[in-house]
Amino acid sequence: MSMTDDVLKSPIEYLKGVGPKRAQLLQKELGIFTFDDLLRHYPFRYVDRSIIYPIRSVVSTESHIQVFGRITSVRRVGGARLQRISATLEDETGQIELVWFKSLRWISESIREGQTYLVYGKPTRFKSQLNIVHPEMEEKSSRQGAAGPPLHPVYPSTDKLNNNGLGSRAISKLMIRLHEQSLNSVQESLSGKILDEVRLIPLRLALKNVHFPENNEMLAKAIFRIKFDELFFVQLRLLRQKLVNRNKYKGFVFEKIGDFFNRFYKEFIPFELTEAQKRVIKEIRRDLNSGNQMNRLLQGDVGSGKTMVAALSVLIALDNGFQACLMAPTEILANQHAANLRQYLEPLGVKIHLLSGSVKASDRVPILEELKNGTCHMVIGTHALIEDKVVFKNLGLAVIDEQHRFGVAQRAKLWKKNSNPPHVLVMTATPIPRTLAMTLYGDLDISIIDELPPGRKEIETVHRKDNSRMKVFGFLEQQIDLGRQVYIVYPLIEESQKLDYKDLMDGYESITRRFPKPKYQVSIVHGKMKSEDKDFEMKRFQKGETQIMVATTVIEVGVDIPNASVMVIESAERFGLSQLHQLRGRVGRGAEQSYCIMMTGYKLSEEGRTRLESMVRTNDGFEIAEVDLKLRGPGDFHGTQQSGLPMELKLTNLSKDNQIVGIAREKADATLSADPNLEQADNFPILKTFKKLHAKKINWARIS
Repeated sequence: MSMTDDVLKSPIEYLKGVGPKRAQLLQKELGIFTFDDLLRHYPFRYVDRSIIYPIRSVVSTESHIQVFGRITSVRRVGGARLQRISATLEDETGQIELVWFKSLRWISESIREGQTYLVYGKPTRFKSQLNIVHPEMEEKSSRQGAAGPPLHPVYPSTDKLNNNGLGSRAISKLMIRLHEQSLNSVQESLSGKILDEVRLIPLRLALKNVHFPENNEMLAKAIFRIKFDELFFVQLRLLRQKLVNRNKYKGFVFEKIGDFFNRFYKEFIPFELTEAQKRVIKEIRRDLNSGNQMNRLLQGDVGSGKTMVAALSVLIALDNGFQACLMAPTEILANQHAANLRQYLEPLGVKIHLLSGSVKASDRVPILEELKNGTCHMVIGTHALIEDKVVFKNLGLAVIDEQHRFGVAQRAKLWKKNSNPPHVLVMTATPIPRTLAMTLYGDLDISIIDELPPGRKEIETVHRKDNSRMKVFGFLEQQIDLGRQVYIVYPLIEESQKLDYKDLMDGYESITRRFPKPKYQVSIVHGKMKSEDKDFEMKRFQKGETQIMVATTVIEVGVDIPNASVMVIESAERFGLSQLHQLRGRVGRGAEQSYCIMMTGYKLSEEGRTRLESMVRTNDGFEIAEVDLKLRGPGDFHGTQQSGLPMELKLTNLSKDNQIVGIAREKADATLSADPNLEQADNFPILKTFKKLHAKKINWARIS
């Protein structure tokens, strides 16, 4: 290990001004353990301290401002037990109050009437009086900006850190010491070729300017450089994994398109494929015949026809003498897939079994036997498919639906069901923005069905407030009289489960009062019910025996009921945008016009309003996903915390930095294509940085 690495790996307590107590706080509150961790603790904004505002132009909506003036009076409130100090600062345009509640003795001794000061802080308004609480003060004889570079960094901190003297200003002082002590230890992480091609400034200069910018231009270059680094190493890891998989796992070659596929296409296919479906099937056929194991992500909005693409992929596997399986996250979804695929494929003589937790032990024996001897062509099920007892004669294709519901280890078990891993087709009905897909699933090839089948009517979406409830009920009555069915969905959030459950039951009671028996039948489904009771209620609704289904989000990914034409979402402001879109996708499956009604109270946050407006404006899942990413950031998209990304992105914002994602991927791809093992001298900094980021030993030889 070099001396430079040693310096940056030094425990943070050894930085001058930190010590053991402060080090504990920095570790606990910000995850800062080493000099390098502090160096990568970036400012979240910058204040231009070269600008001085005339007091008259200051408004309380400004975030932080800087003014210059003379103290004309100082008032000490509370007598001997001093409670606060306030002072009037005046310039030629007006005056503003300065107020302190802490460090009063020191303020009392240091502030002087008649002296001129440069004052910085956040303006607020109290009883029509404009003031700044706890301002930063600097004695100045003339009107000029603060000392040092004009752009001052503002660092993320916490209340606990602020209360212990480790607010943004204190972190800034530590950062100055850190730069003095260890900036020269920073080594370049990229090749000279990439630095030239992308016109990037050196890493050392970038880290200096991201903390202490010389000017706006250098700050922009520094931020771009650091974001590029973050994304380049994410993409390098994903693309490297793709190379490893491609070289390690040879795929079964499906070169034949035979009777199963051709007969289905000519005689049994129930509708004309869309151009998007045809394009995706060509991509899959190319993979299956390449000699490499297919690892493809199939994205498509609700109702775009992913199941048909899966069915055609299964037929290619069968034509080549292989078996197929489809794994779904819930029994409801597994049952739905089984019903659809049996309807499509059984007329061809394809034998399909369903295997889930509720299949009796006695019924499993013949299913497992037929899978083992090859007389069963395909099995559909839940995670029961990955049990050791499930043995295939020749598994060639594994389709995984809503794959984010399965852990990596669970999916990997499917790979071991044959001597070579089967081809893998992963499907999701949640459209993922391109930048996020490239960063979360960059090791997979991506296919997109971006077209709905012809004849599908757009779901009409409206937002209604509680005072319109009677009108909404009247509309539901009209729809039921036309022979349609209705979903009414309530939120059920873990933190407020008791209250939510009460809301659900209260809602169910009011609906049964408004829609009484015998004319109306109402089903209810929620997470506390036994699975057999849930299935019983779902089946009643599926058969049309009940007209209204009151439920929590258990029906978010659920049965396909073409006759259900209305989705009412209660407390819609409490749902995430992608969840709202998924719920809306439960209707609109038939030929009739369908509706989504989002019910809310009167008070809505700005973000809540944006979500609902987006839902009303568009049915396009990819547009919805982009808005969702902008609102939430990548942190919890798909329930994937940012730590779930291949590495932590500290400065990058995936909703805004899509251009940099593309450049970083292109350069990572070109680097590995030219030098898979990063053996060339110019790539040595890349290899060294990669190993540092992914501390486990990297066996690069696996690629070649």
